[in-house]
Amino acid sequence: MKNFYDYMIARYGNQNASPSLYQMIEELEERMNVLEEKYKGALEDIIRLEGENVETTNTLYEIMHDIDAVDARIDILHTHNNG
Repeated sequence: MKNFYDYMIARYGNQNASPSLYQMIEELEERMNVLEEKYKGALEDIIRLEGENVETTNTLYEIMHDIDAVDARIDILHTHNNG
């Protein structure tokens, strides 16, 4: 990658100027690395949250099924006692 920097400096910048193109490119590269790390962290969080969402949804469906089953038993008992 150093050859690319040298090419950019030779074509567009003076290495002795302040801040030099080389310094600006280095700073941009550092910022890009930070953003890539943040992106990776965010992506890991999203994947984890999607998994938790699936688990929560499955649990809610199980609870709804249990409530429906209890409701059906109550109806049967009510019908049996009043019938």
